[in-house]
Amino acid sequence: MSNRKVLIALSGGVDSAVSAALLKKQGFDVFGVYFRFFDPPKAGRADGSLKKAKLVAEKLNIPLEIVDARKDFKKKIVDYFISSYKKGITPNPCVVCNREMKFQLLLEILKKEKADFVVTGHYARIVHVTRNTKHVTKKMLHVTCYMLREAQDKTKDQSYFLYRLTQKELAKIIFPLGDYTKAEVRKIAKNIKLPIFGGEESQDICFLSGKDINSFLKKYIKPKIGNIVDESGKILAKHKGLPFYTIGQRKGIEIGGTGPYFVIGKDSGKNELIVSNDPKKLLVKKFFVNKVNWVDKGTKLPLLAQIQVRYHASKISAKISPGKAKKLVVEAEKPLRAVTPGQSAVFYKNGEVLGGGIIV
Repeated sequence: MSNRKVLIALSGGVDSAVSAALLKKQGFDVFGVYFRFFDPPKAGRADGSLKKAKLVAEKLNIPLEIVDARKDFKKKIVDYFISSYKKGITPNPCVVCNREMKFQLLLEILKKEKADFVVTGHYARIVHVTRNTKHVTKKMLHVTCYMLREAQDKTKDQSYFLYRLTQKELAKIIFPLGDYTKAEVRKIAKNIKLPIFGGEESQDICFLSGKDINSFLKKYIKPKIGNIVDESGKILAKHKGLPFYTIGQRKGIEIGGTGPYFVIGKDSGKNELIVSNDPKKLLVKKFFVNKVNWVDKGTKLPLLAQIQVRYHASKISAKISPGKAKKLVVEAEKPLRAVTPGQSAVFYKNGEVLGGGIIV
């Protein structure tokens, strides 16, 4: 693999920095790319990331290209985020960003730079497997397939966000951190004196820049006050606008009295927020998904797999079957709490990501 050219997305964080260092040590020709997705806040958090990315590139002696992707990011991610809330669903911008922004841009630059692979600091693994398949000539062919698998460090595994990747894309991607724990990555960064060691990790949606979701949404969505009702239709209080609530939410409903209450539904036609003080009302065993992507297009239905309905949620055994209008029917073995429209349901089998779709 020596001297093969790789493009790595440098974010200024420890994960991408260590990924670049590992590949350079293996003899790859490493080329860094920093994506400017949004304007930094006055506090300069994003600018700080660029500064760190430059320091990492300088430390590792690799080139760094700065790509201005603000226009596309606004259209594909921020506008999607806002419009989803306007429709009353809870989006997952990280899933969309990985597929529609990060990897799409990296693979476009790969062609331009005539590179061999693209690299990110995601905690996930790609395993190459050879499968025998019959050709129309009835001859047996050996076909290389790419399995997307969970990372070794289950607490940091990010395979949930990557289920929309295809075989063609996986063939060109390297995840250097798949077999490392986060503690090991930090130790490597410290040992080679990378300039970002010890920096804080952000768990937020990047473009919120530390703001809570409702504060961000209020700039784009005009609140439409309506009634909060229980399952019988009894009016309990007023809500501040349906987009500012999500299924399963308990805090911030502001009913008081006989609570706590949980959001169990929304009636957009009546502009009503439906709540219950029975948490069992949030449990669901059967639901539907659409916009499905299979990592391996040869996956046959129905199938038994494990499903994950939000990042870091427990995986539950389920049967996945074809439904109407290109939807899939998911029937879980045990009830799932707060299955939320707009979020992703990802299908796993023995640690392998089979695919997934959007909960409807």
